[in-house]
Parts: sequence; structure tokens; C-alpha cells
Amino acid sequence: MTEDSLAERYPHRWWALGVLSLSLLIIGLDTTILNIALSTLATDLDADNRDLQWITDSYILVFAGLLLPAGAFGDRFGRKRVLIAGLVVFGVASVWCAWAPSADSLILARALMGLGAAVVTPLSLSLVPVMFTEQERSRAIAVWSVGMMLGLPLGPLVGGWLLEHYWWGSVFLINVPFIAVALLAGGALVPETRDPAKPRVDYAGALLITVGLAALVFGIIEGPNEGWSDPLIIGTLLGGAGLVVAFVLWERRAAQPLIDLSLFGNRRFTGATAVATAVSFTMFGVLFIVPQYLQVVLDNGTFGTGLRLLPLIVAFMLSAGVGDAMAKRLGPRATIAAGSVLLAGGLVYGAWSATTEGYGPIATAMTVMGLGLGLSLPTAMDVIVGELPENRTGTGVALTMAVRQVAAALGVALLGSLIASVYDDRVSSVADELGGEAGRIATDSVAGAAAVAARLDPSTGERLREAAFDGFTDALAVSFWVCAATALAGALAAAALLGRPRRRSPDRSRTTATL
Repeated sequence: MTEDSLAERYPHRWWALGVLSLSLLIIGLDTTILNIALSTLATDLDADNRDLQWITDSYILVFAGLLLPAGAFGDRFGRKRVLIAGLVVFGVASVWCAWAPSADSLILARALMGLGAAVVTPLSLSLVPVMFTEQERSRAIAVWSVGMMLGLPLGPLVGGWLLEHYWWGSVFLINVPFIAVALLAGGALVPETRDPAKPRVDYAGALLITVGLAALVFGIIEGPNEGWSDPLIIGTLLGGAGLVVAFVLWERRAAQPLIDLSLFGNRRFTGATAVATAVSFTMFGVLFIVPQYLQVVLDNGTFGTGLRLLPLIVAFMLSAGVGDAMAKRLGPRATIAAGSVLLAGGLVYGAWSATTEGYGPIATAMTVMGLGLGLSLPTAMDVIVGELPENRTGTGVALTMAVRQVAAALGVALLGSLIASVYDDRVSSVADELGGEAGRIATDSVAGAAAVAARLDPSTGERLREAAFDGFTDALAVSFWVCAATALAGALAAAALLGRPRRRSPDRSRTTATL
């Protein structure tokens, strides 16, 4: 379909894209806003550490597990309809969270929020190739990606301000006005699209992959806490992997499979998915460790920490627009490879300069990382969408999102274990001298060490603080080296697998849409 005919059919498509980006901004906002409220929740809801972990993890488990079924439901019943249902679920869950009377109630409400997020995330992107021509699509996906990224630093900014002025429920209630706008504008502007064949949903496959992915993510999240040799963790990981294998075997013989496994025979799809996976591992690893460094080691409040994350996001926004033009001129392979190398370069500089005092070096590193992310991630997602049959964009995008979500969880878990190991090695000698509860708290986290140091005599407190900050800085440097290697692996995947796009076949014709 030509740009002129699309303009006639979808005259408000750029406004509709704004609605889809707003939906992603809400999800990104919720990803980080909860973290700064955990200490308040522990006091007001009498939540212990296990409760706090599940308040976070219940959302992640449901989100990861239901991505693929959500995409299939969108293809079958209408992507706009299911997207709006997901926004409603997310909004209702946000209200429930805000007035949850207990930690158990909040855990259930967060799981419901995960369901809404699992619907909104893939379907917001699956609508893009229907509304935009191939020439417009890369720019549209860049805008969509900015919406996704913009919510991440807004979490601590908005959350910090809300907690200073209102009760903890406000960090969830802030979602509601955004959702209301998205629902009203989305209902008026976003077109309805679906697979014209209306395929039956593969419920058996959906059950296998939902439980399998949830088990894998659970094992990855709990591994650092319980120990990777714990029987529960080993059993969960093996069971999850077994269910994923069973899902693949089932899909190969299903009459109407949940996903098209032949996609992984497409080098461009596989290469772009590998890049997106490497980027997710790196990005969420960085967002896990850098805020702690800014808040504890550099002594910033939650609001100040959010402000100091802005170089990463602003650089991403600027670079995403450049990446669109660069991909048109040089091709996606060169653009993605350059972005991945730039991302790795920022990480290497961050690791090399970690021992330098002050905010300047980490700000420079984040700026370079953001430039690399802006070139690589939107371009990789554009390649992925471009290789999907347009009647199955919901499940195709959901497949990539599911792989990325597992990679993100793996990145946080593995880097968390690595950080804990390096940090414990550096701080243990001083903590052992303290002994008892103070020593245990000091070795648990750098924030705990800072709190303990403040209660000690000046000399001992300064020794503990110096050991903890140096240990965490060393851990940050080691983590950055691992992330840099992962980003370079993404660059190699792009160089090796991303060739010329295949010619569009008849089954990739534009999806039936109704206004």
C-alpha cells in the first residue's frame, strides 16, 4: 500500500502512534517507580523481604509467561480490542494496588498488572506495520521505542516526588490518568486489525509456554537468593526448560500453532532477535546497577538519581532519529552493528573510569551507551517487524518480547550474583570485624553498609564506607565489562546474520483492518 493510500485510510496514524507510545510509557514508568517505594511498603504494610520480592516478581512472572498468548489473542480477536482490554486490566490493577490492604493483596494486584502489561507491550508494536508503509515504519518504531525508554527514568523522578507529598499508593494511582487518556484516544484513533483467517488459539501450546517461561524466570530470579545449587531452583529451571522443549515439539505438530517456528530459519529475524536480546540483557543490567551507584555511592536522592539517568535517555531519543536515517542510507546491518559497538564502547569507558570520583565519567558513559542503544534497538525491532507475516504480527512480536524478557531477567540475576560476589569479597574483611547483625547487613548490600557506617564511630564507619563503596565500584566495573562483551556479541550477530531483506511474499500482504 502506498503512502498516499495509507494517508487516506489512516489519516490519524501518527496521532495513533502517540497513543501506542503513551501505552508503552506507562509500562516503562511502572518498571522503575516501584523500586523507590519498597522501603515505605515494608513499613506501612508490614512486609518482610520475601513479601517485597514477590511484590516485584509476581508482575515479572505473569508478564513473561503471558506475552505469547496475548499476541495470539490479538491476532485472533482484534489487536485494538485486546490492547484496550489490557489497558483496562492494567488500570484496574493499578487502583487495586493503590488501596491494597495487605502485602498479599498487593502481590495479587501486581500479578494482574503483569497480565495487562503482557497484553499492551506486544500489541502496541504489532499495530505499527499495519498503519505505516515500509518507508515510514522505521521512523514509527523509533518513536515507539522512545515511548518505551522514556518511562524508565520518569519512575524515580515521579515516584520520588509523589512519596515526598502523598501516600505510597500514589505511585500506582499515577497510572490511571495516563491510561484514561490512552483509552479515550486509542478508541478514537487506533484502527482495528486482526488475522483475516481468524485462527484458533492454541490453548495447549499457550499453557505449555506460559508455565514454562514463568518457571524459567522464577528460577532465574530466585537463583541468586536461594543459591543456584538449591534443589528448588534446579528443579524449576529444568522443569521450565522441559516445558519449553515440549512447547516446541507440540508446535511442530499443531494444526494451528501459537507461533511460526520457521521464523527462526529466517536469518534476518534470528539475527535481529539476537541483537534485541543482547541489548535487553545489557540495558536492564545497567539500569539495575547504575541507579544504586548514583544513589548510594554518589549520595543522590531518588529524585536526583532519576535526573542523573537522563543522559542515557536523551542520548537514546536523539540517536533513534539518526538511526532511522542511517538505516535508510547504510542499511540496518551497518546501523545495528555500529550501535552495538558504540554501546560496548560506552560500557568499556564506564568500566575503565569507574574509580574516577564524581558524576562526570558515568554521565559520559551513559551518553555513549544511549547513543548506541538508539541506533541498535529501534533498528533491530524494525527488522523483526519487517520479517513477520503481517497477519501474525501479534504473535511474532510477542515471541521476540518473550525472549527479551527472559534475557532481561537473566541479565539482572547473573549480574546481581556477580555484583554480590565481587562486593562481598571486597567488604567482608571489615564486615567480619563488626560481626553479628551489623556485619550481615553490611555484606548484604552497599545501601546496608552505608546505613551501618552511619551508626558506627567515625573511624570504623569511614573504613566500612570506603570498603563498601570501593567494592561496589569494582562490581560495577566488572558488570560493565560483561555487558560490553554481550553488546559486542550482538554486533557480531548483526554482521553475520543480517543480509538483504527478502522479497515480500503473498502471505505478507497487509492485514485486514477496519476503522
